[in-house]
Amino acid sequence: MRISGGQLKGRKIASQKVFSKKGNESDLRPTSSKVREALFDILKYKIGGSSFLDLYAGTGTVGFEALSRGAERACFVEGNARRSQSMKDVVLKIGLGERAFVYTRPALDFLRSAAKSGMRFDIIFADPPYASDEIATILPLIDELPVLNEGGCLMIEHPSKSPLHALSAASFVSLKFIKNYRYGDTMLTLLRKQP
Repeated sequence: MRISGGQLKGRKIASQKVFSKKGNESDLRPTSSKVREALFDILKYKIGGSSFLDLYAGTGTVGFEALSRGAERACFVEGNARRSQSMKDVVLKIGLGERAFVYTRPALDFLRSAAKSGMRFDIIFADPPYASDEIATILPLIDELPVLNEGGCLMIEHPSKSPLHALSAASFVSLKFIKNYRYGDTMLTLLRKQP
């Protein structure tokens, strides 16, 4: 996997070892370069100087891309220790130690802890495993907890066969559905934090 744009364009950030399957671990499904390009085209006016959270980071490609394209800092959250270590290795290799922070823990635990410690983000990108039901859990949690700054963006990557517009705006206090973007079997859903 390589970064496709910005200052770090072309840098390799994931090795084959993070793709190997061990025990009961689920297969890794990195965000394709086409979807990443689309994602950062959508967020191009928000990314510069932002605080970026990459939930379910996997290889960390999206978070590293955010840093490459001008994010001030990025936090990577990944429950798999091997994948987290791979991201930590990349942080050291590229020299992003003061701008990149890797957390090895489940996304839901991280969000609760971040809220308690006062961490806030301008952009949250969440790409939970497609087969899981974690989207239904994290959306209300992000809506409820003060982890996304006012005016901040929440971008969810999910299967296009499962559009999130079914979750009505009435079910959220502060998150507003903005738009779905479809790229083959993948869909990006953009929500914004209202005041």
